[in-house]
Amino acid sequence: MDRIDEDDFEPVPPRRPLLRRKRILVPLAIILALAVAFFLLLTPDTDRAAMIAKYGGADAAFAAGPAGQRIHYRDQGKRDGPAIVLLHGSNASLHTWEPLVQRLGADYRIVTLDLPGHGLTGATPDRDYGADGMIAAVDVVAAKLGLDHFVLGGNSMGGWVAWRYALAEPHRIDALLLIDAAGMPLRRGEKRPESNVGFRLLEYPLGRWLATRITPRMLVEQSLRGSVARQAIVDEPMIDRYWELLRFPGNREATVLRSHLDRNPAIAARIGEIKAPTLILFGKEDALINASAATTFHERIAGSEVVLLDGIGHLPMEEAPDATAAAIADFLTRRLGSPPVPRPETR
Repeated sequence: MDRIDEDDFEPVPPRRPLLRRKRILVPLAIILALAVAFFLLLTPDTDRAAMIAKYGGADAAFAAGPAGQRIHYRDQGKRDGPAIVLLHGSNASLHTWEPLVQRLGADYRIVTLDLPGHGLTGATPDRDYGADGMIAAVDVVAAKLGLDHFVLGGNSMGGWVAWRYALAEPHRIDALLLIDAAGMPLRRGEKRPESNVGFRLLEYPLGRWLATRITPRMLVEQSLRGSVARQAIVDEPMIDRYWELLRFPGNREATVLRSHLDRNPAIAARIGEIKAPTLILFGKEDALINASAATTFHERIAGSEVVLLDGIGHLPMEEAPDATAAAIADFLTRRLGSPPVPRPETR
């Protein structure tokens, strides 16, 4: 038997350099892929002038405020009729009220506005997207139009602003319309609704960072569909409007800033101070705010009335405009007159 000599074997090259290269290259490849995906998904702001032309039209009106605000508003309906000022919800715009303008405008003067960080108003110099900034925007438009008093209504966040305004300036409120309004604490044993996908992303720091840079149209559509019970109202123009106005300069940053503001929940305990006639209208299928909040509002605001709409979600004014307008008209007729004669302006 031949002797085996160790020199007959070729040495096996060490594997450590190869493994080391893999450990470096794989993470680099992942980072590169993520960077490419980020830039492919990056959605820039929309063009200010183009958006004003598309969604405001040639007669788009803006009210200038003392803090440099430029609040987009519409003044429609019966010019000498009783005034109703309507405030939209988070990430919406004044367009959400157009179905009610069409139904109530023959008898009422309907004023709608894009709140700071929304619609064609966009960013405001003071970057105040809390209650004070929203209330100031209402005052800016009211001053522009010479409105000393009015019916004030709001949906969701706009409802929260409306009842906060009624506490801050009660002498100016003829009546209050709370439409799936925010701001009431959960009732005992209740859980917070899951919310839509867009709002859930804002609960996390990375989600908030991405929200100012990546805004897929599909995400906007999913958020809209998660907000309504009547899916048929979510059409292509509606999705485009929400998507494009969310990307109006400053609006995405405002959304992120708003998402972690302290909304001072303790002030909800003061809502019983409201004396204005109050209508509380909710969709029973609201997936963003428990419809039981209507009961909480009703228990806390003396003399308030409640209307609950079957099969309707978070946006009754768009999902069920006929029923919503009829409820508002009936309430205002009974509580203020048919329709109420405008009071003389006080100076």
